[in-house]
Amino acid sequence: MIDGAQLARSIRARVAERVAEAAGTGRVPGLATILVGDDPAGAVYVAAKRRAVREAGMRDFHRRLPQQATQKEVAAVIDELAADLDVSGILLQLPLPAQLDAASLIDRIPAAKDVDGLTTASAGRLARGERGLRPCTPSGVIELLDAEGIELRGARVAVVGWGELVGRPLAQLLLRRGATVTVAHEFTADLAAVTRPAGIVVVATGVRGLIGPEHVKPGATVIDVGIHRTPTGLTGDVRAAELDGIAGRITPVPGGVGPMTIAMLLVNTLQAAEWSATPYTVPA
Repeated sequence: MIDGAQLARSIRARVAERVAEAAGTGRVPGLATILVGDDPAGAVYVAAKRRAVREAGMRDFHRRLPQQATQKEVAAVIDELAADLDVSGILLQLPLPAQLDAASLIDRIPAAKDVDGLTTASAGRLARGERGLRPCTPSGVIELLDAEGIELRGARVAVVGWGELVGRPLAQLLLRRGATVTVAHEFTADLAAVTRPAGIVVVATGVRGLIGPEHVKPGATVIDVGIHRTPTGLTGDVRAAELDGIAGRITPVPGGVGPMTIAMLLVNTLQAAEWSATPYTVPA
């Protein structure tokens, strides 16, 4: 099992050390979270992120807007935080209420403060290999692979899922590291034909139990990004129990990729603060 929780604790501890050093110079990173509406899961996720921010010694800026908030009202909050020099990063919690256009609101966040790495500007900088803030979950996957000592240059990787939050940016990050990447999606005719030749299989589909022994070659590394609540507990996109004795390494659910996402959010917030203190900043 690949212990993402342990690695996340190590990363968070290193971030806290660097935040403490920054505090000595009077520059403490700050993360602003924006929660719109009454989604219970969103509230839980934001609370966890805010708790991690405070534990790292960062400043916690939070804005809560009602379910009926208008596009103009949410945009005004983003613009206010974008202009605030004490705010290093801005996170707009998704999903948003149906009356709001999430894409245009996300793109109001300056790329220099886009700690989720979701703006069009951030995606463009990733595609061009330029300096910028990268999406947290894909970055966490790369950190997990590096911590396991898995060589990415020349590796054959199957990414199952083409979503803009994980699959798409992860494929680009892996390509930048020299991996040969094949991406499968809902229209892939023979999924096993894509995944079985790969030494690394990353699954981010939101389909519970999609990947099993028929999809994984012996000794492969399997990274399960999915998470689903069931009557018996949390499970992922991979039928992990069935891969016992087949996969060489596998991330558990929970305790694998999930903790890394918040850890990388802290890394991005710290990085944004450090870049803002230098003459070169990521363009808005």
